[in-house]
Amino acid sequence: MFETLSERLNTTFKKLSGRGRISEDNVRDAMREVRRSLIEADVNLEVVDSFCKEVTTEALGTEVLKSLQPQEQMIGIVHTKLIELMGPAESSLMMVDPGPTIIMLCGLQGTGKTTTCGKIAAWMKKRGRRVMVAGADLQRPAAVEQLRQVIEGPVSDAPGDGAVLFHGEPDKCAEYGQATGVAVGVCQRALQRARSERCDVLILDTAGRLHVDDDLMNELQAVDRAVTPHERLLVVDAMTGQDAVTSAKEFNSRLTVDGVVLTKFDSDTRGGAALSVKKITGAPIKFVGIGEKITALEEFHPERIAGRILGMGDMVSLVERAQEEVDEQEAEKLSEKMAKGQLTLDDFTKQLKMMRKMGPMKQLLGMLPGVGGALKNMDIDDKQLDRLEGIVNSMTKKERADTDLLTKSRTKRIANGAGVTPTEVNKLVKQFGAMQKVTKQMAGLGAMGKMKAMNQMQQGVGGMPAGLPGFGGRGSTKTKSVKSGFKRRKKR
Repeated sequence: MFETLSERLNTTFKKLSGRGRISEDNVRDAMREVRRSLIEADVNLEVVDSFCKEVTTEALGTEVLKSLQPQEQMIGIVHTKLIELMGPAESSLMMVDPGPTIIMLCGLQGTGKTTTCGKIAAWMKKRGRRVMVAGADLQRPAAVEQLRQVIEGPVSDAPGDGAVLFHGEPDKCAEYGQATGVAVGVCQRALQRARSERCDVLILDTAGRLHVDDDLMNELQAVDRAVTPHERLLVVDAMTGQDAVTSAKEFNSRLTVDGVVLTKFDSDTRGGAALSVKKITGAPIKFVGIGEKITALEEFHPERIAGRILGMGDMVSLVERAQEEVDEQEAEKLSEKMAKGQLTLDDFTKQLKMMRKMGPMKQLLGMLPGVGGALKNMDIDDKQLDRLEGIVNSMTKKERADTDLLTKSRTKRIANGAGVTPTEVNKLVKQFGAMQKVTKQMAGLGAMGKMKAMNQMQQGVGGMPAGLPGFGGRGSTKTKSVKSGFKRRKKR
């Protein structure tokens, strides 16, 4: 997310390093590059011009602090303006007491409303809310049944203390056909049921529509008048860039939107929709979809996203994700074993599994300060982690505890079991041995000594062991082969 924009902005600001002060010339030079970067990121032109004008005015009118370099001061100004552009900083859902809080989802066809409906239900469930979901999409064939499958399947299996109930009337589709007003009746009956069931939240999944379809827009407005939702959330596909912003503007003109949910946020490398939609519609982004899993939904925090764009990372979100997905007791046990230098391959795979629960590796590395811009040219394949786990799982319990037992015949047996080559098995064992050696050395060191040891071990990006298969960072096999080839050519 934002990889290209982040790289371009950081390159621009680096040009200011070494300058004694911020002058009008170097500010305007920098802002020309910023403007070009934002346009390439598919940000709305009106938003680009307004943003650049505000940053330029702020930079030229700001007294340069002696404690800061011009580069640092410009980054600070842009960071503040990015937060204002995507803000407000606090844009959480409004919850009413007593319930139910009514949330109505709307949007174009194919933006992922039904899946988002399930994700929000799972998000509420995790926070102990009693939720009812109503299938009011009677236009698309089997839409209500799809929602039922999402609620009764993935959402039911999602962790959390809250209950999720389903209210749908698929039979009414055949009875009433496509008549306008059917969705209104479904939503009204769902509200009555949610009140009788003492639900905290009622989520309405309405039909997808084209914003130029007057009949369907009238139906949506009728639902809005009938149940008066507390939150009207517009679901837009972040991958569509300016089209997402245009549709959001049209919807907002016909139906006052309280917030936006950006789906496929993890796949949008440019980020134009995220940077434009609030300014154009006035409706804040409240949630972002960050993957296919039912739990892959996050609240939108402008200050954190601004930090990611400028290469500052997002440690808060990373810690929050770790708290949600990682077993604290298991993590403490592994930490104790590492502190004593007793790490085994079983422990290594447990660490990998805990990290993978938190999301794709490239996404996690992007949250680390200073790493985001380096990810663009990195070849990070999460499937390689499956291969690592396969190798370890093909070992016996004794072999995982003591890799010195691995003979040539045992290595061949493990490789056949994992579907890899013996070379890959040996490579993993060698890399693990190096990491195990460092942890044993760290066991008897003080704080400063441990920091030096960690610097030796963390030769890969984000603390990943050097040369870990699938990670094309410094120390990877690919990099070494290129370097060795260069040396051979040089000798010739």
